[in-house]
Amino acid sequence: MSDVEIIDLSKDFGNFTAVESANTVFKEGTVTVLLGPSGCGKTTLMRMIVGLEKPTAGQVLIGGQDVTKLATSKRRIGMVFQYPVIYRGTSVARNLELPLIADKISKAERKKRIDEVAEIVGITDLLATNVDKLDNAGRQKIAVAREVARKPEVLLFDEPITNVDLTSKLELKRALKNVFQELRQTIIYVTHDQTEAMSLADKIALMNEGRIVQLAPPSVLYNQPADVFAGWFLGNPGMNFLKNSISISQGILSSPFLASPLSIDGDSTGAEVLGIRPEFIGASVEQRPDTIEASVTSKSITIGGQALLELELEGQSFKAVIDHGSGKKMKDRAWISLPPSKLFLFDSSGRAIPVILS
Repeated sequence: MSDVEIIDLSKDFGNFTAVESANTVFKEGTVTVLLGPSGCGKTTLMRMIVGLEKPTAGQVLIGGQDVTKLATSKRRIGMVFQYPVIYRGTSVARNLELPLIADKISKAERKKRIDEVAEIVGITDLLATNVDKLDNAGRQKIAVAREVARKPEVLLFDEPITNVDLTSKLELKRALKNVFQELRQTIIYVTHDQTEAMSLADKIALMNEGRIVQLAPPSVLYNQPADVFAGWFLGNPGMNFLKNSISISQGILSSPFLASPLSIDGDSTGAEVLGIRPEFIGASVEQRPDTIEASVTSKSITIGGQALLELELEGQSFKAVIDHGSGKKMKDRAWISLPPSKLFLFDSSGRAIPVILS
């Protein structure tokens, strides 16, 4: 296992910059997920790490060795693609064995590796099966197992469960989770699916417009977003951003969205936007001393069976997620509260301002 370090890594396609001055270290033995919307540069970054794209500028280091100009075959990397790459017309065991033969692994060691990886991935009972009889999810398991059996220093996954049905996604996700926990290899995993990222990653490298905007464990990324984009992209729905809604004087913050002013611990210079996630907004049909009145413009049910409220106050629309029972009682008005510990401040450029509100 080895660290993977990228230094000022960039890739231009004509006038379009796909990746811009990316700097980070993917730590040995951890699962780092490259997460972001389509076109943000995550797949291009992965292709530069594996050697399938030549960087416009910058370096790729694996285990401290500069591999920027090395061919893919010299980088000690295994890769699993969106679509399973398998040897058709052969058994599962043969699919796992052929790369090991090419690597000149002894017969005894080949059998040992195949048996071990088959158990980890959950395909022991399929070893004698012809791969042509497997569905797409089964074939992807074989592709994963084959790369694991080769024991590369680094494993890369490019959206490996994107092109399968929902049931197969869950099955593959469980298999991958088991692989990651058992091996503790250096793994870089690309996806646009935040649920997938949150469940698989030790750390998430969130990308936007060719840049890594935040690298952090999933819980930190969700609960302490570094900017407006991180707050918006993580969550379903994403964070609410209330613009032109705050007034700060002598360490005291006032807002029409707050029942009473809050004290600020820290430097709030430049604060212009108030942020809060929908699930942290309290909403009730009854007035309490710590609530303010807002209009309910629509109601719907979320996937988890909770109520999603569209609210309006001071000409701004925002969302709240509350339990289904309370949502059923809501009419056209709601009494809301915004807990100080769940509020964020952002400046005009969208960067989070690290203060404590109370």
